[in-house]
Amino acid sequence: MIVGHLLDSLAARPLLRGSRILDVGTGAGFPGLPLAIVEPERSFVLLDSNNKKVMFVEHIAGLLGLRNVTAVKARTEDFAPGNRFDTVIARAVATLPRLVEIAGHHVGEGGVFVALKGRYPAEELEQLPATWDSSVTELKVPGLEAGSRHAVLIEHK
Repeated sequence: MIVGHLLDSLAARPLLRGSRILDVGTGAGFPGLPLAIVEPERSFVLLDSNNKKVMFVEHIAGLLGLRNVTAVKARTEDFAPGNRFDTVIARAVATLPRLVEIAGHHVGEGGVFVALKGRYPAEELEQLPATWDSSVTELKVPGLEAGSRHAVLIEHK
């Protein structure tokens, strides 16, 4: 639990940009809740289409007194917050092409989409639309074997 969820989530901390962060498909709140705890000056929207999961995230955020967290029940494609985000982050949600299809419109000017992946996603990178640039960073997660976690940073060209 600590390595696979908390430390794995926190490994993305140096990759965050700006003050507005969207966690797509947050599930039980990963990576959004751990990041919100260590980044109290940033605003986090944790998005999931499952009401039970959103209610759980709201409950935990309330217990922890996280005023920088908003949990939202919506499908990523249908979510319309009125403005875009500095960082959009997703962990174990979909392939890279599918992620930019359903959530790429949430990335603001100069923003970044951080997709947390296991092994190096060579095939998925080849399938990204030409309108996106990408780079891959190997993440060091204490307790996990080297090369087992990667972050793909995707930006508008």
